[in-house]
Amino acid sequence: MERRRTKRLTVNLKAERITCTKNCSVFIENLSESGIYMITAPAKNNDYVPGSEIDLELELKDGNIISLNCLVKWAVNNSPDDLTNSVGLEIVDPPSEYREFISTLH
Repeated sequence: MERRRTKRLTVNLKAERITCTKNCSVFIENLSESGIYMITAPAKNNDYVPGSEIDLELELKDGNIISLNCLVKWAVNNSPDDLTNSVGLEIVDPPSEYREFISTLH
């Protein structure tokens, strides 16, 4: 049974993790009205602790930037060579410009 509350939409977008010291660029693989699935460069185990907050700046294809406050829901290492990590995020109080952006993807 599907646990998601809203439909996931496949995208290929860049984002920047704010207030990090290295490997700040991330890639958004899919998103929904309330969540994001992102791929990151290898990170220490404590970089994405479930329940911790991170801020992202999502870069849209038209060049506009949307700032998002998110909670880490889960994080896993994708590959045996430690090349990438996968992180699931819940968007805290999605801003109106994000909701408008999502509505254009349906």
